[in-house]
Amino acid sequence: MVHTRGRTGSGDRRRRRALAGVPVAALLLLALQGCQEPAAGDAGGKPSATAPGGAGAEGPPAASPGRPSASPTGGAGGTAGDPCALVTRAEAERLAGTALGPGRDLEGTCTYVAPASGPTAQVEVFAGEPGKNYYDAERGLGHELKPLEGIGDEAWLEDGSVFLRASGQWVAIRLVRNEEPSRFDRPLEELARKVAGRL
Repeated sequence: MVHTRGRTGSGDRRRRRALAGVPVAALLLLALQGCQEPAAGDAGGKPSATAPGGAGAEGPPAASPGRPSASPTGGAGGTAGDPCALVTRAEAERLAGTALGPGRDLEGTCTYVAPASGPTAQVEVFAGEPGKNYYDAERGLGHELKPLEGIGDEAWLEDGSVFLRASGQWVAIRLVRNEEPSRFDRPLEELARKVAGRL
């Protein structure tokens, strides 16, 4: 469609007004996904990397959205489809170094968020296809990933995140903290080892 120059100014203003709401809508979506219950801080750092898709093909079905999920039982394949069972709340709190709310499971992802009264902290767990999608996205963006030896079939570390594949299942764990990311490299690696043992 061809627009005359006289109509472009008004159209541009309407387009700018419409686009101005896009970042707000995106933030609201992230807040609804990760902050369904007040938690111990805000969630600074990288934007959420929730990837489309459902839980992995193996393991029990994921918990209902907005409800805390079961704790891990361990054992091969027993928790592969349940991201909140792959990383317990206690483990997420140990990683973040602060109290977190219960895990909220939504389509292959589990999010633990700190209460608003505490420091910035959020732990996200992506299982199955969402974990693979997150890994592929980081690779596609050219982010530097450091290989980790002896964890599952393969494992990779980057600032604030760890990716692993074990028993054919992908898992990604992302930590959001307003601190130097390298401080959390060792805790992320240790948690990845535990998770690999549960797949």
